[in-house]
Amino acid sequence: MSQRDTLVHLFAGGCGGTVGAILTCPLEVVKTRLQSSSMTLYISEVHLNTMAGASVNRVVSPGPLHCLKVILEKGGPRSLCRGLGPNLVGVAPSRAIYFAAYSNCKEKLNGVFDPDSTQVHMISAAMVKGFTTITATNLIWLIKTRLQLDARNRGEKRMGAFECVRKVYQTDGLRGFYRGMSASYAGISETVIHFVIYESIKQKLLEYKIASTMENEEESVKEASDFVGMMLAAATSKTCATTIAYPHEVIRTRLREEGTKYRSFFQTLSLVVQEEGYGSLYRGLTTHLVRQIPNTVIMMATYELVVYLLNG
Repeated sequence: MSQRDTLVHLFAGGCGGTVGAILTCPLEVVKTRLQSSSMTLYISEVHLNTMAGASVNRVVSPGPLHCLKVILEKGGPRSLCRGLGPNLVGVAPSRAIYFAAYSNCKEKLNGVFDPDSTQVHMISAAMVKGFTTITATNLIWLIKTRLQLDARNRGEKRMGAFECVRKVYQTDGLRGFYRGMSASYAGISETVIHFVIYESIKQKLLEYKIASTMENEEESVKEASDFVGMMLAAATSKTCATTIAYPHEVIRTRLREEGTKYRSFFQTLSLVVQEEGYGSLYRGLTTHLVRQIPNTVIMMATYELVVYLLNG
């Protein structure tokens, strides 16, 4: 891959990540609140009568609309954009590097394995979204999560990114900057599943188009329907990958909470299941899919479109 091609993929990836992050930020805030344990503080307790006549308390899991209502009541419309700054700081460069590195890695591995095979896509996705990238950017995502969980009332002074960093350091020291990183490592599986399915569907669509143009003896050119196909491929692959790997998102949010009782990946997994049941591992999944699917579609479509336009 030439230097120009690398720059094209860098720019296209940055554009895709930025556009997707801006348009879906409010859903990201709702999803993060639903994943956290603090959301249960907003839910009134339900009293159930036992056989002995005594009452016990049960916490009702909040829904996306209830969570949205609480956020708007407490913080106003601006609170739906909490964490957008750190999100853009992390998303634009990370997506730019991600797509450029993924394309480079895929091209090199095509010379080792069968070109565009499942092995190529799996290894490329895993290597790019690897331990180095996650370790280097964890602080940015930690700040984003803390800002999104900052539930101060309307009119109160909001916590800024630098104040958040200072509080994390005062509370946990340098180790605090790496909270939730183990769950991010587990999240590599989601990226691998996503790209394997996406590339497979994309390849099938390409084969169908080539076969169709050969039958009609037409020249193969990019059309609007091709981008619609890529958008559907992105939506399908991301839905499958997110649903399978979603519990790591809940665990990561819990680990990044302020003053949390959660300490490690497996300890958090065990504690959440023990206290709230297996269903809690999928809290916020609906909102996450509502946010993640259009975000992925926008990101992938923008990326493919920018690459196509810059390559003529």
